[in-house]
Amino acid sequence: MPPTDHDPTASLHLRVDRGSPVPLYHQLAQQLEAAVTSGALAPGTLLGNEIGLARRLGLSRPTVRQAIQSLVDAGLLVRRRGVGTQVLHAPLRRPLELSSLHDDLEAAGLRPTTRVLRCVTEAASPETAAALQLAEGAEVVRLERLRLSHGEPLARLTNHLPAGLLDLAHDRLAGSGLYGLLREAGITLHSARQSVGARAATAEEAALLGEAPGAPLLTMRRLSRDHTGRAVELGSHVYRATRHSFDFQLLARR
Repeated sequence: MPPTDHDPTASLHLRVDRGSPVPLYHQLAQQLEAAVTSGALAPGTLLGNEIGLARRLGLSRPTVRQAIQSLVDAGLLVRRRGVGTQVLHAPLRRPLELSSLHDDLEAAGLRPTTRVLRCVTEAASPETAAALQLAEGAEVVRLERLRLSHGEPLARLTNHLPAGLLDLAHDRLAGSGLYGLLREAGITLHSARQSVGARAATAEEAALLGEAPGAPLLTMRRLSRDHTGRAVELGSHVYRATRHSFDFQLLARR
């Protein structure tokens, strides 16, 4: 069947191998996933009718529906009532190195934007003071932001910094990443200690991130130091698990 304006999958070279031990729905899901991650199916694209795709590939409609649902579950597609099935941005694969989400999004061409939720000066908790090597009760800036890409929320970022470290005016925070502001202030990040985990979203986090309460979130806690060894930033962030992954390079122990 030739490509049509109404079904963007018609221009893809989709094939299934009935002699393969790989389930038919999974074969189709893998090919659609590759089309999303490569950009052949661009973000915002509406998929065509499941019946048409099933007929073109000689598959049953439940098989096609299962393939599409697996990509919805993976966060690559979304079903919108009254609209149809729409392509989302592929999950951001981030190297596990000393970089910011803002910088990683910009490098991937994903147009980051920031909503500043809170920026206040407060007394450091014992845990925060110890991490930043400050006296207990010393003043710190608590910064909370929502990071988005193409208008879609990706992460809630919470940072604590020593008071007076740099200018954290609202407009500067909304227009740049924190690490970019640190660089502008002449602060060179040298090293960080980081831990990555997972937990369920709270009701507040779910509302901000467009997830259901209890949905899985990736967590990241990072303490960053400058070239003198001074602790300059304590970050505690949560990410939508469907929109992020962290890449590790592992070397064999000698």
